[in-house]
This record gives sequence, structure tokens and C-alpha cells, in this order.
Amino acid sequence: MKFTFPLALTFLTVFPWRWSGEASPGDLGRSLFWYPFVGALLGLIYWGAGILLIRFFLPTAAAAILLVLTVLLTRGLHLDGLADTMDGLGGGRTLEERLAIMKDSRLGAFGGISLVLVLLVKFAFLQSALSLAQVRGLMLFPLISRWGVVLLAGLAPYARPGGGLGQAITEGATLPLIAGATAATVIMCFLAGGFPGLIILVLAGLVVWGLSWYFRRTLHGITGDVYGAVCEILETLVLGCMVF
Repeated sequence: MKFTFPLALTFLTVFPWRWSGEASPGDLGRSLFWYPFVGALLGLIYWGAGILLIRFFLPTAAAAILLVLTVLLTRGLHLDGLADTMDGLGGGRTLEERLAIMKDSRLGAFGGISLVLVLLVKFAFLQSALSLAQVRGLMLFPLISRWGVVLLAGLAPYARPGGGLGQAITEGATLPLIAGATAATVIMCFLAGGFPGLIILVLAGLVVWGLSWYFRRTLHGITGDVYGAVCEILETLVLGCMVF
């Protein structure tokens, strides 16, 4: 079996890792297992950056720089999914209209508003975390949010007729894969955040379950954009729990 961590890393981040040959849908599906590990890597980077930033900048400036770093390292991938999802849900009346709007690359009013609000709230939470010296918790939000994508893939079917990149991810969410990724995430959350980290993980799981029900009702399933939207929602949730 191919080692698919490079696919997960290059898809979720800007970090290059050369992949020999062409990646098949099965390879993309199996790479889902590594999403929490990529999240943990990002968390270590944010943790290190947070320690350095609060040494040289006030919390407001440090939070702004850290927020920019989160966007740069992920190419704004999940923010794009959030904007497309909100445009579809806000502008479409029928299932077909929602999916068609989500496929349109142009940014609409609902997507623009959602981006502003999410970034504003994340900035406020990051500023609070840095002010309270909750730097260790910076390892949790990228880890738990990427695990949430794994869980979501196992809870809802793929919605878009004709397939897409998200379909390979959804079909790759087998029970052994989800169980293995969850076990690894539990260990990493405990190491990063102790028992409070595990409590936040459970809360995130409940949120993912609720969102899967919502998207099954509104879109008859999930798409690649929905994965991005849920990732952003979970990041914001975990950051909020860190400073609660």
C-alpha cells in the first residue's frame, strides 16, 4: 500500500512533497487518515510562532501575524470552501441551485460576509489566547479541525452528481480509517491539551455530527467545499474554547 502522507500534506498545506506517478482516487481517499497528523504539524508551527511572536509584539499584532500565517500555510483552502458553501446556502432555494452556486468560483455576498466574520472572530480569539498565554492550546485547533473532516466524511454521503475531488475523500472514509485517525487524534489531543483537550475533542465531534445532519438535509450530503467550511467552523470553535 502506498504511503499517502505526502498527498495529505501537499493538499492541505503549501509544503511540497514530491509524489511519484499520478494519484488515484483511492490514494486520495486513503490520505484522509493523515489529516489529523497534518493538523498536528500545523499546530506545532503555530505553537512555535506564538511563542516567538509574544516575545516581540503586543498580543494584537501577534494575533494578526499569526492569523496571516494560518492563511498562508493552508493557501486559504478552507476559507474558500467556507465562502462557496455560504454562498450556496444563502443564495440557493433548491438543491440544484445551491450546488450550482457552490461550484461557481466567484465570491458572493454571503461568502464575503462569512469570511469577514470568521476571520474577525478568529483574530479576537487568537488575541485573547496570546494575552492569556494560552500558547500551548494553539496546537489543538488545526489538529481537531482536520480530524473533524475525517469524521464528517464517515457521517454523510457525497452530494454532488457526477463526482468531484470530495467524492474520493468521502469514499475513503472507511470505519478502520476513521477509528485509526480518531485514536491517533485522542493521543495527540491529550499530549497537547490534557483532559481539557479531550473535552474539546468530544464537543467538536458533537458539532460535526450536528453539521452532518444539517448538510444531509440541505444538500443531501457533503462536498469538497463543505469540508472546508466545517474545518473553519471547528477551528473557530476550538479557539473559542481555549479562551472560555
